[in-house]
Amino acid sequence: MPATNYKKFIKEVRGCSICMPHLPMGPNPVFRIHPKSRLLIAGQAPGIRVHKTGIPFNDPSGVRLREWMGIDEDTFYDTEKIAILPMGFCYPGTGERGDLPPRKECADTWRHDLISYLPNLQLTLTIGIYAINWHLKDKKKKNLTETVKAWEEYLPDGVLPLPHPSPRNNIWLKKNPWFEKEVLGNLKSKIKSILL
Repeated sequence: MPATNYKKFIKEVRGCSICMPHLPMGPNPVFRIHPKSRLLIAGQAPGIRVHKTGIPFNDPSGVRLREWMGIDEDTFYDTEKIAILPMGFCYPGTGERGDLPPRKECADTWRHDLISYLPNLQLTLTIGIYAINWHLKDKKKKNLTETVKAWEEYLPDGVLPLPHPSPRNNIWLKKNPWFEKEVLGNLKSKIKSILL
């Protein structure tokens, strides 16, 4: 698609206010994309810190995710290498168990068109259950753990499912030591082959 259409579309997404009545801190779409991006990080939705700074994964989850990927901040935030498109672009608010789920309107309205602007995409990291559900649909297993365990099944389709790197998932990581042993080494190798 022509660059003018791309720039116009991105400006439209950045000005989105569809969910305004439901957003406690108002709209502030946080995402990064470039037509040259080779890797897509599909997260959940921005937290408060990310909402305030406008920088995705600018929090402890981001530190852990970069460790998992084996890359530094400069590489992580280089949009010509990595696109970051959460399932919801704005902070959804907090519920009894932490942040609320990403608003569905966001993916329904923008996601397919944004991904169409990524012709060089080689791998999508689906971070957490909401991204896994959207990207894998009926190919996912009965739960997140089983889906992540089956990561090799999804690589031919260019998808690698991951748990959320939030500190809230420390218990999951302790219960599933295979994740670090089996998945992370392969993840780092795959990313290195794509980005370097």
